[in-house]
Amino acid sequence: MASDFFFNPFDDATRRNPYPYYTRGRELRAFRHPGLPVTSIFNYEDVIEVLRDWRTWSSEFPPPPGFPEMTERVPSMIGLDPPAHDRLRALVNQAFTPKIIRRLEPRMVEIAQQLLDQALTQKRVDLVQALTYPLPVAIIAEIIGVPTEDSERFKYWSDKLVETLGVGLLGPPDREMFERNQKLADELGEYFAALAEERRRAPREDLLSGLVAAELEGSKLSFEEMKQMLILLLVAGNETTTTLIGNVVLTLLEQPGALARVRADRSLVPAVVEEVLRFSSPVQLDPRCATTDVEIAGAKVAKGELAICWLGSANRDANVFKDPDRFDLDRKESRHLSFGFGTHYCLGSNLARLEAQIALRVLLERTRGFALSSSDPLPLHKSFVFRGFTSIPMNLEGA
Repeated sequence: MASDFFFNPFDDATRRNPYPYYTRGRELRAFRHPGLPVTSIFNYEDVIEVLRDWRTWSSEFPPPPGFPEMTERVPSMIGLDPPAHDRLRALVNQAFTPKIIRRLEPRMVEIAQQLLDQALTQKRVDLVQALTYPLPVAIIAEIIGVPTEDSERFKYWSDKLVETLGVGLLGPPDREMFERNQKLADELGEYFAALAEERRRAPREDLLSGLVAAELEGSKLSFEEMKQMLILLLVAGNETTTTLIGNVVLTLLEQPGALARVRADRSLVPAVVEEVLRFSSPVQLDPRCATTDVEIAGAKVAKGELAICWLGSANRDANVFKDPDRFDLDRKESRHLSFGFGTHYCLGSNLARLEAQIALRVLLERTRGFALSSSDPLPLHKSFVFRGFTSIPMNLEGA
């Protein structure tokens, strides 16, 4: 590995434009982070090799030194390997089938229209507050069966829980941060415990009632597992889609030719979303822990050490995608890794795609034009796991 290459994913400038670093990383294949048991990998095929082999590359991470209490908490589905992962996934999978998601489409359209109509009364808005956050959180809340009027509480919990996501990959969390996150998770757990008690008394046709029924059977789901599942679904169900919708709008503003084409031909909306997923991936990385001494991308990784799979880099690999740094609505390849790969392929991929398509379609229908209202750099998401922005000030011109 070349000594002149240094990759710091915490650096603001790198996060805003990681692609030159990804290009160099793909040339080298791997980067060993100095002084850390962590190796970053950048090429599509190397990333695939890691994500498909859960036996060698585990999603179960040992607790960092000095945090033994982490072993006492029930992990969420995202931090488990088969068969434990598969058991939990099967309990919620039926709520995210393409058929179920399509059934929600009229409701998604209705919510998006209401949000855009309200935003247009102001003309100048923060698009995150006006559209990209409230649409996903309203939908995941309805799927789970939690009150949408609690959306501000959800946003607070979600924002705080994810802002330090990934920090522990490149160094242990400090005690204050760890205890703060545990307090947030406990607050969310208490919130869901109260809702679960309501469903025990009066079940409804929602995912929460289904999980309560499985918990009552005893063998399928423990109460702690249910709470962790609900926390994961609520946070993941809005955070990634919020970032995706924002990236769709920002990418089109940077690509005026593509924006003009999709305004003229709304049938291109799915192609826009798919290409944004590749070109400006909301989730940039997916980590794994080696279960044995192994070699990947020409680098030796010892048992217990980490590999960070850079999805955002794999999606720009010229060995897979022709002219990868060009935004191309006519691109035929659809093998991007923005939803991961293998066992942990994103459960809500169909939901995220449809929500982003509907948000864009309604935005185009309700406006004659839109543009950023400030030339200042947009505020980055606090976690380097995401490539997105927490505020997008915009001027909207009604249709």
